[in-house]
Parts: sequence; structure tokens; C-alpha cells
Amino acid sequence: MSGRKFAHLEPHILRNFKKYAHRDASPGSSVWNWLAVAQHHGLPTRLLDWTFSPYVALHFATAKIENFHCDGVIWCMNNLKTNEFLPQKLREVITEEGSNVFTAEMLEPVCASLKELAGLQKEEFVLFLEPPSLDQRIVHQYALFSVMSTAEARLHDWLGNHPDLYFRIVIPAKLKWEIRNKLDQANITERVLFPGLKGLSQLLKRQYTTL
Repeated sequence: MSGRKFAHLEPHILRNFKKYAHRDASPGSSVWNWLAVAQHHGLPTRLLDWTFSPYVALHFATAKIENFHCDGVIWCMNNLKTNEFLPQKLREVITEEGSNVFTAEMLEPVCASLKELAGLQKEEFVLFLEPPSLDQRIVHQYALFSVMSTAEARLHDWLGNHPDLYFRIVIPAKLKWEIRNKLDQANITERVLFPGLKGLSQLLKRQYTTL
């Protein structure tokens, strides 16, 4: 779901998610926390998942053994430099806070809605949002979200116009087994990153699956 279709449906999807979600699903009423909760539980949003940890990134690049015949890629972004393209109001907030990424509490006074976010600046931009600690999964994965200024904007296209803001690490297919084994030995596994029976089941399924 992307482009104009998603731009039209986005407010309706989020409104209904908030309407039917458990009343304690989000810490507070901020749209930014609701977006984080929705993304965390699999709802289509404009958010993209990132992590501060290179080990967590390596895990997700090597978690699906059915893809071991293909090279993997880790995308790395310089969020310090992406902040230079933020609207003036947002740059002032993040500078005053002395932070590199936003929280819902930082964003709310400046723009309390997605519509207000889009109205801050004509040129497209991306910001990074650190979600609240909704559960141990977010904590263990060192989670972070990127948010584009409009629903139509595509981060891939935006980065194409700013090639100095990112680089990619290619993981050759022939190295995936070795990397995966070392991650397992270091306890960077589904059981740790997805605490609970689901993560344990994913780990056992992967370890006992043969290609």
C-alpha cells in the first residue's frame, strides 16, 4: 500500500486503529505514539523500522534461511546529517533538547498531527523518531523509526537525491551461514529480540529447518 492510495487511506486506517485498539495500547494520546504502536503491531504506516545496533541489523539480514542464496544488504543512514534538512522549527527543537532523534514529547508541541508535519516545509524531509518502550521487543531491538513528511514521499527516492547521507553494506550470500552462526553464539537470536514464546518458536523453527 503506497503512493496516492495510501495517502488517501492513511488517516482512516489510523483513526480506526485508535478506535478499536485497547484503551491502554498507547502511552498517551499523541499521534506519534499511536503511529509507533501501530507500526509495532504490523499496521501499514509511513514509518520504517531501523535499529541503533549493527548486530540487530545483521540478525534481520540473516534471519530467513530461505534467502541464504541471495546477498543481503544493510542500509546505514547518517541521521545527524538528515537533521540538517529539517524545517527550522524542528531543528530548533532538537537543538534545544540536545538530542539526535525525536520523541513524541518533543514533536507534540511543534506539530500535533501528520497534517501539521507536512505543513512545516514545502520540501520533503525525513525525521527519526525513538518510540516509547512499549515492550521488551522494542527495548532489545534498539528500535528507531523514520518518518517522511508526507504519505506520498518515499525515503528511497529522497535518499537518491542525497547520496551522501547513507551507505549500504552488502552481505555476500556465501558468508551468511558463518555470520548467522556467530550471531547465534553471541545470543543475538529471535529468542532474545522477540521475548516470549513467539521468539522461541521462531528460533527453533530456523535452527531445525534444513534447505
